Amino acid sequence: MASICSDDRSIASSTSTVVAVAVRGSSRSSRRAFRWAVDNLMTHGDRFVLIHVIPPITSIPTPSGSRIPIKQMDANVVATYRKDMKSKCEEIFLPFKALCKTKEMESLVLEDENPSYALLRYISESGCNNLVLGSSSSNFITRKLKGRDIASTLLKFVTNTCNIYVVSRNKLIKKLANPSSSAETSAGNSMHTLTEYRESSSTSGEHIYTLHSRTTSEASSEVSDLFGRGYTNRDSFASSVVEDNQGGNHVFMTSFKDAKQSKFQAELEGLQLELRTTLDMYDRACEDLVHIQKKVQALSSECIEEARRVRAVMEREEMWRKTAAEEKCKHLEAMKELEVAKELLAKEVHERQRAELSALTKSSERQKLIDALFSEDKRYRRYTRDEIEVATDFFCETKKIGEGAYGKVYKCSLDHTPVAVKVLQPDESDKTKKEEFLREVEVLSQLRHPHLVLLLGACPEIGCLVYEYMENGSLEERLFCKEGTEPLPWFIRFQIAFDVACGLTFLHGSEPEPIIHRDLKPGNILLDRNYVSKIGDVGLAKFMSSVVPDNVTEYRNSTLAGTLSYMDPEYYRTGTLRPKSDVYAFGIIILQLLTARHPNGLVVSVENAINNGSFGDILDKSISDCPIVEAEELAWIALHCSKLRCRDRPDLKSEVLPVLEKLSSLASVQLQKGNIYTPSYYFCPILQEVMDDPHIAADGFTYEYAAIKAWLEKQKVSPVTRLMLPHTVLTPNHTLRSAIQEWKQHVPRS
Repeated sequence: MASICSDDRSIASSTSTVVAVAVRGSSRSSRRAFRWAVDNLMTHGDRFVLIHVIPPITSIPTPSGSRIPIKQMDANVVATYRKDMKSKCEEIFLPFKALCKTKEMESLVLEDENPSYALLRYISESGCNNLVLGSSSSNFITRKLKGRDIASTLLKFVTNTCNIYVVSRNKLIKKLANPSSSAETSAGNSMHTLTEYRESSSTSGEHIYTLHSRTTSEASSEVSDLFGRGYTNRDSFASSVVEDNQGGNHVFMTSFKDAKQSKFQAELEGLQLELRTTLDMYDRACEDLVHIQKKVQALSSECIEEARRVRAVMEREEMWRKTAAEEKCKHLEAMKELEVAKELLAKEVHERQRAELSALTKSSERQKLIDALFSEDKRYRRYTRDEIEVATDFFCETKKIGEGAYGKVYKCSLDHTPVAVKVLQPDESDKTKKEEFLREVEVLSQLRHPHLVLLLGACPEIGCLVYEYMENGSLEERLFCKEGTEPLPWFIRFQIAFDVACGLTFLHGSEPEPIIHRDLKPGNILLDRNYVSKIGDVGLAKFMSSVVPDNVTEYRNSTLAGTLSYMDPEYYRTGTLRPKSDVYAFGIIILQLLTARHPNGLVVSVENAINNGSFGDILDKSISDCPIVEAEELAWIALHCSKLRCRDRPDLKSEVLPVLEKLSSLASVQLQKGNIYTPSYYFCPILQEVMDDPHIAADGFTYEYAAIKAWLEKQKVSPVTRLMLPHTVLTPNHTLRSAIQEWKQHVPRS
């Protein structure tokens, strides 16, 4: 017999009084036995043990539902499984421990196929003095069918050193230990008793219910009826039992026989009652048989009626066959008409294929024209695939500086110039992306402005655009201090608002058609090393041949483009695009410059803050020295720009730009005081570094002498304008050299 001990305690010596209660889940009999033991034996015992018996663990279940013998498993796995079983068994004892919290209780789990044998061995090995268990009510027939129960087995084979108490609902059966018997005799007979029980329990058909006394001490077993004798509580019952035992064995045996005879009489009456019940059931079965015979006759009649219905159905089926033949003739006529329709469809398909082929031919010719434009356009340089791959180390991840919906952006050097290369995703080279690429080349190749990102070249073969490199990244990165960047000062933010307004004014005033950006947001506004802002990513820009007036609402079925948070509500609702659609996005960007918050709900928050007089609370906390009056004036401009209707928004050139120019002047004063940036004309356009030996080229721009000389050795195109140079003569710029040297003396290098 194996055991799983829930409490790590050694078995007590024979001198201590041990009270053990055998429990089986949360059954009523177990709770009844536990309560009786607590009320009658707890105060007399040194240790109180709860015992539960489970089948022996011989195998371990697998996830597939099968079981593997523990002999085939690793010892650690078996130990873990036993530990899990122990924790599950501990849950059985919790309700009992909860019933009595005044005394510390031990718990013990035994493993054996036969609970009776497990309890007998526990009594023999542990020296338990008292064992209490519950018993459910059962009659003679139940015992005959199920065999000897646990209580009767323990009462028959237990040793003389342990008191057995079997508690049922109305009775208490107990077998007391013989104090005169020696411990050696009890210990010597324990194994003999268990062996005899094993042999007795294995014999089929032999079920013993009565109690057999092996020694004089066993004759002290007593059966007491709690209610028949009129005891009112457990204490009076226990004292009565003790007094009866002291009266002598003769009185006990007489009362025992009378009680047994009364019980047999009661069981006989129960059997007679069961016999009468069986006869009644037989009579009812005969009545059911007669009823079934009548039902069979009724079913036969129904069968005859069903046959008649089948004949009627067959007649209808014949009629349907004739109808089907007529429908077949009609079907053949319809098939002939279908053949004619197929011939007409084939002709239409042929005509459609011819039209598609013609359209494909025209598209191919248009593509050839675009390629020709690429090859002939001198406003930017056309790079080869090999040049792009070598410059980016074959698009190495270490050179990647960004990624967007269009593709990835890499920082590299081309023609001794730091550049940003935007590459179309290879797996996304569909028609839409190519059209966006061509549109961006078309737009940027026609534009030159200080606040628009300069397009240096392109590679149509793999869809690459080569831009000037902007050292301080995007406004979104700096505004939200990504990658640990420092927050922007207020005067830089004022200057950025003015720069973006200048760039937008240039786009909207372009000739012959105004250009609308359609995707203006902080991520598309880039900052150079001096925080000069430039508008980039014009892939969604659109030339407007005819602009709808602001006071006219026109609905168009067009595909929306741009970012939802910065999209003009009127454009989103009607599909009509106007220059003031960019003004709405510009207003949202100004509010973000002031608050460093995300655009959702920002207009309402700023408007409420101004109306409530708490505008200072909504400003970005990182710009504590921001002038509140000028900031509030800038916020009012932004709120007017972000009106829901185009007609309510101010004109960018005549109304917004003058106010921003005034605020920019205030910011310029602060910039000069702080001296935070170097004048842009001190930098070489090729090296993007402060020049030491500036020289003027034929295009009118000043370059570092060594850089422009290396450039002209390879090509005769201007690094800035991308136009052919009339000559290669370089003229020293002494005035600029003196200014740079004086600036270096007053400004320490970082």
